[in-house]
Amino acid sequence: MSDDTRRNNSYTYAGSGVSIDAGNALVRAIAPLAKATARPGATSELGGFGGFFDPKAAGYSDPLLVAANDGVGTKLKLAIEHDRHDTVGIDLVAMCVNDLIVQGAEPLFFLDYFATGKLENGIAERVIAGIAEGCKQAGCALIGGETAEMPGMYQAGDYDLAGFCVGAVERGEQVTGDKVAPGHVLLGLASSGVHSNGYSLVRRLAADKGWRMDRPALFDPETLLVDALSAPTRIYVKALLPLVRAGRIDALAHITGGGLLENIPRVLPDGAHAVIDADAWAQPGLMAFLQAQGAIEPAEMARTFNCGVGMVLAVTPDLAREVAAELEAEGEGVTRIGEVIAGPRGCTVRGSAGTWSAREAWEARHLA
Repeated sequence: MSDDTRRNNSYTYAGSGVSIDAGNALVRAIAPLAKATARPGATSELGGFGGFFDPKAAGYSDPLLVAANDGVGTKLKLAIEHDRHDTVGIDLVAMCVNDLIVQGAEPLFFLDYFATGKLENGIAERVIAGIAEGCKQAGCALIGGETAEMPGMYQAGDYDLAGFCVGAVERGEQVTGDKVAPGHVLLGLASSGVHSNGYSLVRRLAADKGWRMDRPALFDPETLLVDALSAPTRIYVKALLPLVRAGRIDALAHITGGGLLENIPRVLPDGAHAVIDADAWAQPGLMAFLQAQGAIEPAEMARTFNCGVGMVLAVTPDLAREVAAELEAEGEGVTRIGEVIAGPRGCTVRGSAGTWSAREAWEARHLA
């Protein structure tokens, strides 16, 4: 091309790789998805410069607002490489709303950020449909978001996600963990899989061990390995909210990065130490598979993966059986996994010989 031709060409945004029309088409396509998440206090209309929410219309008189944001991490690479775009949106919502409920807050509204090099509306719609599904599971409204098309920032087919959620709790009803004391019972709620942490290690194992993702999993012949690894993070909000509002749970820990070992101490007061009995529940097949494939020591499992427990509750002994029964009635798998003792703020996870493939009795300890 000659210098004259370059000077005379008319530049356009589309010519630089960004399609405004594609962005507008996506907004039109996802508007019904957002509308389906409407709840009191929100209209879920998209297209403005911001989304409104009315806490009074949601039933609050003197609310404290609680905010959380998160992403999905390298689990996105699994979704991109194996065309599993439909559930990572649920993961995105779950990572935010589960962080709100542990503080006693009801998730009210959610906003997402979807960034990619070239907008592929078919993929974007599948991802955002998953976000809308996660919002419905959590009872919050999808009131807005941002789609960014940035050529040169991402490789072909790649995208990234971030989520932002705001919840509310009436003043004085927030869950702070300050009531937890020696003698409290620790209940574990079953996870749905790896959830959204530890995937850098999972993907390293997959590459080094040459896993065939399109084959049935060794631990579950009815499920493809990629589907077992892609299972979305469980959302615990609707099952926990009535118990939280009734004041029957004194602390909640969402088990994310850092595993059981590092997350439980985050909600304990000084002088309280959590002791977790790994013998109390059967190690899920997926976790046993990951551990065996990587020859991972039990202590490393306890600080990397959720090990089958996605949420931990601290309750008084007199309420433990009743709380467990109510959660089981809501479809949760509940196990008494330990107790709180007097000691430095922290957590000890211990198991017998044979538990988590250990050759001898073991324990892992973390002080906050």
